[in-house]
Amino acid sequence: MAAPVRRKLPLACSSLLAVALVLAGSALAGNGGIAPPGKTPNAERIRDVYWLVLAVTGAIFLIVEVTLVMFVVKYRSRGRPRAEEGPQIRGHTRLELIWTIIPVLILAGIIGFTFYKLPGIKDVPSANAAGGPKLTVQVQGRQFYWLYTYPNGAVSVNELRLPTNRPVDLEITAPANDVAHSWWVPALAGKMDAIPGKVNHLKFVSPASSGLYKGQCAEFCGVQHALMLAQVQTMPPAEFWTWVSARNENGADLGKQTYQGACGPCHGLTGKGLIGPPLENNAALAQRAQLVELLENGKNAMPPVGRGWDTQQRAALIQYVQKEFGSGG
Repeated sequence: MAAPVRRKLPLACSSLLAVALVLAGSALAGNGGIAPPGKTPNAERIRDVYWLVLAVTGAIFLIVEVTLVMFVVKYRSRGRPRAEEGPQIRGHTRLELIWTIIPVLILAGIIGFTFYKLPGIKDVPSANAAGGPKLTVQVQGRQFYWLYTYPNGAVSVNELRLPTNRPVDLEITAPANDVAHSWWVPALAGKMDAIPGKVNHLKFVSPASSGLYKGQCAEFCGVQHALMLAQVQTMPPAEFWTWVSARNENGADLGKQTYQGACGPCHGLTGKGLIGPPLENNAALAQRAQLVELLENGKNAMPPVGRGWDTQQRAALIQYVQKEFGSGG
């Protein structure tokens, strides 16, 4: 009875390998959602490392599993009594050296390739290599939103806007009274932690074409962590500078965006409440001083989401919530 099993084994292994190759081809076509997307030189190098590690570990997985199946079939009991031991194979110096040296060489290859790619992942190219001087944007991770501050003092919430083909330096941190977060937009660069009291830098060149790139906080930061989303909108340089110059003047848009990012995850986008109380027709909305106190210092389970805001952003938010959910103050 053993012969039919041995005849079927190569066919099963061949079928498994064929399926793996088909799935690998599908994954490589358009990335397949397996590897991180790459729209910047930094992200492309991260993806290269990812594919190398995936290819090596995938090959090892197939070798180990196919060998395991072969050994299970070859050394099966064949009706041998349970109490009787099978053939004992002891010692093979050459084989033991081979299976020790090969993993060392594989790890050395992965490490060497990673260190070869690392400078291009970590360092932003010079301005001469891209579309102009470096743009520095301050990024604060807060429960549960991202606050971006541009060189002219303009701010945005959750959505970062950048000019195309420009060296970018994100100065990422978190307020002293907050928790750790992690900024991650996979198509642009790797993750970077936002740690209270510490400034980390994430440098990359923005994509050469306009587009919208999505990500989110990659560090568990509290009960509404899943709603702490991030997105980056790239646009032509002239359009970007027009937007950032007029940003401080557009209070209505700033108020809405601030509410959706800083307040919506707890109070709901329509003000009907989630884990926080509803704001719709809430009498407290008419008390400006009380709203300022809540934003600055928090209360009970509510964190001080507005601590450190400038007066313009705070006024824009209060005007928005009073207009949308209250009686207009």
